Amino acid sequence: MHIVRTIAWIAATAILVAFIAMNWTKVPVNFWPLDDGNYVHFEWPVGIVALLFFLLGMTPAWLYLRAVRWRLNRRIATLENSLRANSMPSINARPDDAASTASGSLETPSPDASTMTST
Repeated sequence: MHIVRTIAWIAATAILVAFIAMNWTKVPVNFWPLDDGNYVHFEWPVGIVALLFFLLGMTPAWLYLRAVRWRLNRRIATLENSLRANSMPSINARPDDAASTASGSLETPSPDASTMTST
């Protein structure tokens, strides 16, 4: 499975590098308008601008995914702990009860003579 993931990452990186290399023409990117009507701008390659805004747009979805995974992992841990707590023997059990059940000799009450009738 690791080899498939590695091949996928290599392919994605190659496609990204090819995209940036093909779009290396520099364009002005306006960041902030000034009082005199001009803009604060930088000249960056188109590929870098596209990559930057792709990552900027993907960040909220990635953060949401991380939050959901964190919440579900906490819920699973809570359920596992409650299951583990319910499956352990009770601490309040009396030692004489545990000894009699462990040996397998449960005492049965003797029949009372008054309840038995002779025929």
